Amino acid sequence: MAAFNPVKIFSGSQSTYLAEKIAHYYGKDLGGYTCRRFSDGEMSPSFEESIRGCDVFLIQSTPPPTENLMELLLMVDAARRASAHYVTVVIPYFGYARQDRKDKPRVAIAAKLIANMLTAAGADRLMTIDLHAGQIQGFFDIPVDHLEGTSVFVPYIRSLNLDNLVIASPDVGGANRARTFAKHFNADIVLCDKHRKRANEIASMQVIGDVEGANVVLVDDLIDTGGTMAKAAQIILDKGAKSVRAICTHPVMSGKAHENIANSVLEELVVADTLPMSQTNEKIRVLSVAELFAKAIGRIRDHESISSLFIRN
Repeated sequence: MAAFNPVKIFSGSQSTYLAEKIAHYYGKDLGGYTCRRFSDGEMSPSFEESIRGCDVFLIQSTPPPTENLMELLLMVDAARRASAHYVTVVIPYFGYARQDRKDKPRVAIAAKLIANMLTAAGADRLMTIDLHAGQIQGFFDIPVDHLEGTSVFVPYIRSLNLDNLVIASPDVGGANRARTFAKHFNADIVLCDKHRKRANEIASMQVIGDVEGANVVLVDDLIDTGGTMAKAAQIILDKGAKSVRAICTHPVMSGKAHENIANSVLEELVVADTLPMSQTNEKIRVLSVAELFAKAIGRIRDHESISSLFIRN
């Protein structure tokens, strides 16, 4: 029988709420970790137990502010200098993923920069879920385990027993995501074609496809201000849909997002717990991905395939 290095799981300051659940499902307690701060805000992370020769999993989502990313980079560096055998960064929400290409002149490709930074810090592997664009995996020169939110969302939608189900994307760019989701239900898809004046501000939107009498489920990787989702839901309902609900893996929920969702025609918004909810909202249902991540950690630890964690069509 092959010998395994001990597994230790740690959480950055941003994701303790989720990391505790992941560690529980894995069957271990979180490792001892502190992040001290100087009076000017400078961070000094340290592991409060030996990790020499261990397979270390560092859990931290990276939403704004950027100090969450900085803390994760420092954790990776600290783990390397403490002689960890293997360092896997677990980033449930990979921030800056929307900046994955040059869509206009003189802009940064932030997702690639972050990939370079994590690799330079000494990460051996990345685990995440529902990247904004799957091709971001190619930005890394280390293995990437890209989990799928369908593992928790598909069983929930099935439990609703919706008739005449139609899957919708709130923008044309999410067509592949909607199509992948629709295959699980042998459902049709429709697209919402939107035009923006600037970030987070929609100039116009129209629906491509038939939603008359359908129970529509909008699918996206994240929800930020909620403006796009609320507008798409209203237009779809105006086109004759019976009901509209939405699934978004990452609840960024910035600005007036909670107000926009509460005042929308959505039956409900179903999200994962990759980010903590800043406030309660009667229309939002949170499904946990902690067990999914725990199982993935176990398969990586045992050098097994994680493809069995995906729901096949």
